Amino acid sequence: MVFEGSSVAISHTGKVRSNNQDSGYSGSNLFVVADGMGGHAGGDVASSIAIQRMEPLDQAYASTDDAQASLQAAATTAAGDLIRAAKDRPELAGLGTTLSAIIMVDDYAVIGHIGDSRIYLFRDDALTQITADHTFVQRLVDSGRITPEEARYHPRRSVLMRVLSDMDADPELDMFVMHTQPGDRWLLCSDGLSGVVDESHILKAMRMGMAPGRTADNLLKQALDGGAPDNVTIVLVDVGGQHAVSSGTPTIVGSASNPLNISIPAARSVLTNWLHPVRQAANEPTHFEPAAEYLEELIEEDRRRARRRRLGWIAGMLLVVAMLGVAAFAAYSWTQTRYFVGADDDSVVIFQGVQQNIGPIVLSTPLRDTDILLADLPPYQRTTVERTITARSLADAEAIVVRLQAGADANAIETPLPTPLPTPTPTEGAG
Repeated sequence: MVFEGSSVAISHTGKVRSNNQDSGYSGSNLFVVADGMGGHAGGDVASSIAIQRMEPLDQAYASTDDAQASLQAAATTAAGDLIRAAKDRPELAGLGTTLSAIIMVDDYAVIGHIGDSRIYLFRDDALTQITADHTFVQRLVDSGRITPEEARYHPRRSVLMRVLSDMDADPELDMFVMHTQPGDRWLLCSDGLSGVVDESHILKAMRMGMAPGRTADNLLKQALDGGAPDNVTIVLVDVGGQHAVSSGTPTIVGSASNPLNISIPAARSVLTNWLHPVRQAANEPTHFEPAAEYLEELIEEDRRRARRRRLGWIAGMLLVVAMLGVAAFAAYSWTQTRYFVGADDDSVVIFQGVQQNIGPIVLSTPLRDTDILLADLPPYQRTTVERTITARSLADAEAIVVRLQAGADANAIETPLPTPLPTPTPTEGAG
């Protein structure tokens, strides 16, 4: 049964890389994305070989089991082709490619996947990631060592643990079958999209209800607006739906669309690399496939990095605490060079420090009790002392006390003590 729906495939070099190592395929029943790795030409060759081996699978199948067997067989054949290519052309050693493919069989989607390209399903207004990334950081996420958000910016996010390559003649694909229904929209993409545009923005584009071509253009624009540091390949597949049913004519995009013109560039001179570091980086591989035993080394390195981060955080906090302590001591020392005149119970006192306190921390101490009673001061001076009088220095505080003493003396003269009344003499004969 020929699949009924509409689809589109687009691929873009991006804003940094000098060539497109991605390949994509959209046909009648088969839909594929392959993201090549292995340097300037190695990635081109790898993804092109994968698409060439997948293309004959674009046909109707009697059962999902037949489709799964065909997918696995084609992937194994592609791996053999990669091994032979590396032997024939030693400069291609280390080439490989991710592979994410869907074969539509009646009401089912037969899915084969290896690497970190992704397949999403948009259904009932929700977006779900169907495939799991075969990356080092995904293993860290699965083991709870880091969060998915931390994985997006992890320095090892490009390390692939499983991939079609010249190092494995029997690649292990994730293979499973899912029921599909009219209205479903499947998105296959390289990490040039998923690594730049997060799922919330992909979901927003899906919800707009545009045709596959316009939706793919929208997603590509978002990736380009986000800097597009890698190649971007998108294959969108609508199951039935409101948009016109495609003719089923295959569309091949990316490096697989022109596989015969792949050339191996000469090594760049040191001067050119120094003058154009961005272009040089653009020709470096986007992924790296380690040997099997490398995983434990990477995990141990990640643990060391985590310990260094913790030690750095603790050292930073101790440094901040020390700086705050030094600043607090310096501030307190400065307050002890200040003086003011104020009241303590019923007398005038010279204080060392400042009038303000910080919570329970008192920033002043009595320095000398002047023995001038508040009651002896004129009312205006008494009020001023109770509010405190700031002194520029200890000598200034002493001068203020002298003026207060003079005010107390003058107040005593102006307000003499009342004369006591004479005691009355008893009258004789009283009684």
